[in-house]
Amino acid sequence: MAPPRGAARGTGVVRGGGRGGGPARGGGPAGFKVGLPDAGSHITTIGVKRPAFGSSGRSLSVFTNHFEVSIPEENIHHYDTVISPSEKTLPARLNMEIIKRLQTEVAPQVFTPRAVYDGRKNLFAARELPFGPSGTQEFSFPLTDSPGDAGEGGRGPKLYKVKLTHVATINPEVLRRFLQGKQSHDNTVLTAITALNVVIRMEPSLKYPFNVRSFFTNREQKDLGGGIVLWRGYFQSARPAIGRMLINVDISTGAMYKPGKVIDVSLEFIGRPRDKPNVLAPRYGFPDRERIKLQRFLSGVRVDVQIPGQAQTGRRPARVVKKLTTAGASQLKFTMRDGVTLSVAEYFERMHNYKLQFPDVVCLEVGSGAIIPMECCTIPEGQIMRKQVPSEKTKDVLDFATKRPQDRLNSIRNGLGVLSYGQSEYVRHFGMHMSQNEPQSLQARVLDPPTLQYGTGSRQPTIKPRDGAWNMIDKRFYRPAQIKRWIVVIYEREARFRQEIAKEMVKSFLDAFAAVGIQVHEKDPIVAYRQSNARIGDQLKQIGGDCYRKNNNTGGPDLIVVVLPEASTDMYQAIKHFGDCTQGVATQCLKSSKCSRAKPQYFANVCLKINVKLGGINTVPDARSVPVLTDPHNPTIVMGADVIHPAPGATGRPSFTALVGNVDSDTAKYVADCRVQTSRQEMIDDLEDMADGILRMYQQYRTLAEKRSIPKPKRIIFYRDGVSEGQFQHVLDVELPQLKRACAKQGIDAKITMIVVGKRHHVRFFPKNSTEGDRSGNCPAGTVVDRDITHPTEFDFYLQSHSGLLGTSRPAHYNVLYDENNFTPDSLQALSFALCHVYARSTRSVSIPAPVYYADIVCGRAKNHYDPGSEQMDLTDSGTQLDSREASHQLEVFRAGFKPLHTNIRKLMYFS
Repeated sequence: MAPPRGAARGTGVVRGGGRGGGPARGGGPAGFKVGLPDAGSHITTIGVKRPAFGSSGRSLSVFTNHFEVSIPEENIHHYDTVISPSEKTLPARLNMEIIKRLQTEVAPQVFTPRAVYDGRKNLFAARELPFGPSGTQEFSFPLTDSPGDAGEGGRGPKLYKVKLTHVATINPEVLRRFLQGKQSHDNTVLTAITALNVVIRMEPSLKYPFNVRSFFTNREQKDLGGGIVLWRGYFQSARPAIGRMLINVDISTGAMYKPGKVIDVSLEFIGRPRDKPNVLAPRYGFPDRERIKLQRFLSGVRVDVQIPGQAQTGRRPARVVKKLTTAGASQLKFTMRDGVTLSVAEYFERMHNYKLQFPDVVCLEVGSGAIIPMECCTIPEGQIMRKQVPSEKTKDVLDFATKRPQDRLNSIRNGLGVLSYGQSEYVRHFGMHMSQNEPQSLQARVLDPPTLQYGTGSRQPTIKPRDGAWNMIDKRFYRPAQIKRWIVVIYEREARFRQEIAKEMVKSFLDAFAAVGIQVHEKDPIVAYRQSNARIGDQLKQIGGDCYRKNNNTGGPDLIVVVLPEASTDMYQAIKHFGDCTQGVATQCLKSSKCSRAKPQYFANVCLKINVKLGGINTVPDARSVPVLTDPHNPTIVMGADVIHPAPGATGRPSFTALVGNVDSDTAKYVADCRVQTSRQEMIDDLEDMADGILRMYQQYRTLAEKRSIPKPKRIIFYRDGVSEGQFQHVLDVELPQLKRACAKQGIDAKITMIVVGKRHHVRFFPKNSTEGDRSGNCPAGTVVDRDITHPTEFDFYLQSHSGLLGTSRPAHYNVLYDENNFTPDSLQALSFALCHVYARSTRSVSIPAPVYYADIVCGRAKNHYDPGSEQMDLTDSGTQLDSREASHQLEVFRAGFKPLHTNIRKLMYFS
């Protein structure tokens, strides 16, 4: 997840991975002062320095969800924090409690005014703490004075040690100079921004459940069912901008565990009624599969232990669920120190005088190894669920999270009351002040869309999109494909998808093909019904053989159209594996509910995908409207790269990488490569090899298909998706050299421009005047911002290239890391916007340039490269926990099982 610039992450530091990447903990003697550089000192940047500001397009007044904040006048003192005993990393929430007790009860005289803490390693104080010449002090104390915390055997409450060491004094003048463009973005600036983030987050972090950058309140919530409740959250991040410091405020959504009795929540999770707790009992048939699913859901949850009907003395610390037992409390036996063997149920009756109501229900095993009956445990309110929400609940999450622009802006304004910057003693003590409670307003620009060109025979050969959309009426594809032979395979029951519906569908396809210019030689394809319980690949191969024989042995099908029932993910995967990796034939899957008696518009949309899968080109940007892309003297290849990682909590799964690049002169026809690599590694290992293959295909296509005399590219524009700002330097150090080596291998002397495209940020724009927005109330497609809220020195901009449909649109954030082509801001913004219009699947501009979008799709389809019949590879989202040896072995299994694309498919847009 790419955090916004200057946001806290872990240690609180994000940007500048190549320059220390974090505050200088232990980086100098106590009281070490940071000197100010001379005004004329050389400013270094990670990315390209901003050459100028863009000026093209019409002006648009917008609000943005940023609020200006003053920066402290006095020095900030940075302390390294070590909390022990720390055999393992303590949760940030617990660390916050420890530091709160230290400041308010253990040593309030030392911490006046209060210091701020990030929950991990960094503590910042508005004055130097009185630790003497060493700059270090250690404190030792229990978290609570309650006798109820006494450990087993009468031991006293657990003691925590907190060691604070002064590591740096930050002069805010350094930050002020950075905002004015007179200071490099070095470790000192990073630490100063981190300090401001910790200051603004301190108050809400003590009051509410929080993750790194958001906190959540129960004022607005939605019960999702299945033991999950959604809470409205607020995101905040201090961000440097041109000449000033801003706080970016947004709403967010947190999935929380439903509070209540563990038995009730467990029954809700597995979808059983509350009055049947014995369905959780193995002796009454609780299946292992469901137990493991429930265990995944509950592992890591904090529970309060309270024996029903008994008074509780003092506050007991919450216990963390490790796993579920395989048997119920009456079947689980253990031997006590005196040699007596008891079941867990008998132990509770003897030691706690409590007879279990449900002795056959599985128990919870907590972190200490203790086993506790479910009926004695409750889940306290406000626990964030740090696992993926089940896919069937995604729509409900989106419904809750989605807000129209004006509603979102009002929620953000309301959030300021919850954030209470003015009331926060921490914000006041550090001398920070928010100038006004109104969002910043700024001047954006709306770029002209490119002109799009369609094929000969179109009544309207060129079109200028309006509001980010256009249609295919009276238009033929720029280069239509042809279909010699094709088959239709139906995996829906004939009673539900009758033969006359199938005939009607074939006719609708033939009409749609004719309308867009696709030539079809075979007007009566084989239509076959099949059951899905056999091996799908064998069935498709057999029907393909029938097609071969029907057409006098001239060849098999060019296209397989497959009609699928609902909930057919496994079948879809098997079909794609067969087409992409086994046989090298284009496949097009349709849902029976969508294509049954569908309107012509539906089949026209499907044709967009089929045409490019068969080697056609749907539309190209008109050469005059985007000269940068189509300059014949500077042949240009545009690449998009992405990496996706396994779901949180899943070990032994690989990450998948993808590289996509155009092969034609119009940057509309793309090829792709996909690879497996080490789990959760962001930098692409095989980029050199992947780029080498795409550069070869580009030259082959230009020589053979386009008959160009200069096949080698002169320019490479490389868009990289999904990289956090802390990894920009790594991209330059690891991926750029690989790209250059791939060019050198083939004697290509191309100038390279490298741009990171980010979507995972919280910057939003809202039209000031509702009449200037699109139909959804969002800013119009083509809205660009490169002033006011952008980086003080580096070349970046925000571009909202798509029109809104639901909720508030999110602009893409472009950071130019490397640019040998010396593009002007206007030309780079125009070509990025143009590339958002050549996404083959739709007649709308999309949110990021098409090659990056394609790379994202190719990564998501990586699982289709595995044989669906293989039992060895679990590719579900839930994942499993494996130790490091097992995980390493599993990774090798994934590498070995990954099937490359069939050679027939490699040169086609199979991923569309």
